Amino acid sequence: MSRIGKKLIDIPAGVKVNINNDVVKVEGPKGSLVQQIEKEFKAEISDNKIKIIRSSNDKEVTMRHGLFRSLVANMVTGVTEGFEKNLEIAGVGYRAEAQGNVLNLSLGYSHPIKYTLPKGIAVTVDKQTSITLKGADKQLLGQIAADIKSFRIPDPYKNKGIKYANETLIKKAGKAGKAAGGGKAA
Repeated sequence: MSRIGKKLIDIPAGVKVNINNDVVKVEGPKGSLVQQIEKEFKAEISDNKIKIIRSSNDKEVTMRHGLFRSLVANMVTGVTEGFEKNLEIAGVGYRAEAQGNVLNLSLGYSHPIKYTLPKGIAVTVDKQTSITLKGADKQLLGQIAADIKSFRIPDPYKNKGIKYANETLIKKAGKAGKAAGGGKAA
């Protein structure tokens, strides 16, 4: 039994929810989002709350019940409050600059990286090393943050690169080498 799937989703004031067969559309002050629900599930609105109902108690259907409830709940949260991802850049000469919907990154390569953000995602850069991404779609926001991070994954030996703000990196020790008393080569 899915405990998450049984929870009701409150609809805040100023949010419109439209359910048409297997498509849920949520509109609010931060935008509008659309999610298609599989045929085994049905969404209903009653008393200003959304309920996701499953058609059977099959194991496969029960496993996905909480998923679709969470997707719809994230849509409601996204159009009211929005979501935010923070990235940090570490490294000498590494920096970022935002120009409209384009993020310019200098990450030690021979060329700058120009990353165009999709519609619905806003970016702000603070002190050239802190990137803040904001948007209503949680999945899209996470994918954009992962794409930006992939341009320069943090190096475990130098801790240089792009990381999430709340991510803790563990620095690895390098090779001991000859200076640390290694044996002579014959």
